[in-house]
Amino acid sequence: MTTRPSTNPSAPVFRIDKFAVPAAALPAFLEQVHRVRQTLGALPGCQQNLVLTQTGGPGEFNVVTLVEWVNTQAVAAATAVMQKKYEEEGFDRSAFMQALGVRADLGLYSKA
Repeated sequence: MTTRPSTNPSAPVFRIDKFAVPAAALPAFLEQVHRVRQTLGALPGCQQNLVLTQTGGPGEFNVVTLVEWVNTQAVAAATAVMQKKYEEEGFDRSAFMQALGVRADLGLYSKA
């Protein structure tokens, strides 16, 4: 089933990304995640910006990021900023995650 965030462009949007990160790759992965977090947290419209690590339970995803954006326009602006930053740095997110053996489940969410 495909779902979409709220169609209200002024409603908050939550970017929630879940990652299954091998133990050996965790330090390098978290270093990159924290660099991204620092950039996103400084952008207009960022309401909340969390990096969480699993401390218990049977789930397969051991790192979760949650960024709350004030609206869809803020999400679009942040996406453009990060694409430009990655291009300038020559950073390939997909190749980075593949090299570390990281699996991801990425998505945008709205309040139910």
